[in-house]
Amino acid sequence: MIKKISEKDQKAWEEFINSNERIFDKDVNNKSFRNSNEITIDLHGFNLRDANIAIKNLIINSYNKGIRNINIITGKGLRSKNDQDPYRSNRLGILKFSVPDYIQNSNELMDKIQKININEIENLNKGEFSIRLKKKK
Repeated sequence: MIKKISEKDQKAWEEFINSNERIFDKDVNNKSFRNSNEITIDLHGFNLRDANIAIKNLIINSYNKGIRNINIITGKGLRSKNDQDPYRSNRLGILKFSVPDYIQNSNELMDKIQKININEIENLNKGEFSIRLKKKK
């Protein structure tokens, strides 16, 4: 089925493609541009292994580049089915808890970290936490 485009829509499209006006990119994290000393990663859709690899690389690269603040979005874990699987940990099968645990158990990463905001991790209403990195020596 082919729909005919209305004259109004056709006119709006032509104005759009002929315009030099830039369009706001809603997918760009504006916070990153305002403060180049801060970076955010969203781990939605990652499995535990890939999330840990991504976090390790991010912390090491951020430390080496002099970035001091990392915001990690994990989600709250509300859709997790781990409580129904007797072979999985209810707590560590959820990124919100497993990623901070992975970080805290890695001497290589903890040597680069000044502070992990533990209160954000334990807050059931938050699906993110922040890390403050040390200055590179």
